[in-house]
Amino acid sequence: MPIEFEQATADAVALIGDTKSLVRAVFSGRRRNMQPNAEKIELRPVQIKDEIKLQLIEIAGTTSKTSNIAPDSDLIIKHMNSGFANILIESVNQTMSIRFTKKGDAQVFIEASKNQQSLSHDKQKQRMLDAADPFLREVGIADAHGRIKPTKQDKYLQVEEFLRILVPALTSAVAADHIKISDSEPLSIVDHGCGNAYLTFAAHQYLRQIYPLIKVTGIDIREQSRLRNSEIAQRLDISESIEFRAEAIAQTEIENADIMIALHACDTATDDAIAWAVNHGSKLLLVAPCCHHDIQMQLLETPEPWPMVLKHGILKERFGDILTDAIRAQILRIMGYRTEIIEFVGDEHTPRNIMIRAVKTQAPLDQTAVNRYKDLVNFWNLTPKLSQLVKLPI
Repeated sequence: MPIEFEQATADAVALIGDTKSLVRAVFSGRRRNMQPNAEKIELRPVQIKDEIKLQLIEIAGTTSKTSNIAPDSDLIIKHMNSGFANILIESVNQTMSIRFTKKGDAQVFIEASKNQQSLSHDKQKQRMLDAADPFLREVGIADAHGRIKPTKQDKYLQVEEFLRILVPALTSAVAADHIKISDSEPLSIVDHGCGNAYLTFAAHQYLRQIYPLIKVTGIDIREQSRLRNSEIAQRLDISESIEFRAEAIAQTEIENADIMIALHACDTATDDAIAWAVNHGSKLLLVAPCCHHDIQMQLLETPEPWPMVLKHGILKERFGDILTDAIRAQILRIMGYRTEIIEFVGDEHTPRNIMIRAVKTQAPLDQTAVNRYKDLVNFWNLTPKLSQLVKLPI
């Protein structure tokens, strides 16, 4: 339920002021009709001599300004009130995100997570995976000395950011009993369209440090990918807990998985992956769509007053992308998933930087969600591929 702006900001300021547990805070985005003091604000605790300060980084374009302020400084609430739409606060035991709506209300999400605090004055990025992990060398991201190759920095960042999304989402799903951890059954993960398996191996290497039993399966239609990735698994001596198959998503014989990953599966392959997860009872979905053609090709008759927008090719393409992913998210909500669309990595690293994150809950069917879906597809005269692959209760 939305809460008032004053309450949300008060809660945020209290968390930021707790320097014993604060890891970092980030203000970003812009609320409607408001202009924040900077494009982005970052805060984190630092130790200067015998005193704890907050390092304040104000980012505007290609420039940034860094200063150190007191934990109770009025600058914190001043920046918060200046018009930022999103506030992220990471503490050692939880992550809070606040999104302010157009009406000025706040939507607050809190997830249990494990974050490491660093009080070093020189900012050091906390890495999820050690650059010396053998899998990074085997997949070609790191060199023989355990250093990330300059040409693979973007890929390494993608792996890191993926884990930063996966781990707290999984931790929260386990805590809420949406995913059950057993001493006899492995935590199962399927990566549809795994390609060179950067993220497949990353999920395996990280999660096996946390959960005693895991089973990771990478699926790609190309036999060449299966052979390459299987050979890497053998060299790493992890073939008992990770395997690769050369199969089409819609034809795989795998019965189920706790977690389904599908990153940059082209066009309706993303729909195939989502449908497989829904139809086979997966509890956590992480989907980063790639190209979108299905809905694009159906935008033939444009209702008024939309021709003024969609007569421009580039706007029509981007609108089709947005419409496709909004429909996918709404179908998942109808099918009983708590669903968010979030940023995967910055668009300076890849233009395909949207991720759909969905968790299966026991919430009853929301008729409002059904009605909105019907209104949308009827307005645009659409038949989404995903709606044909799952049995929508409508």
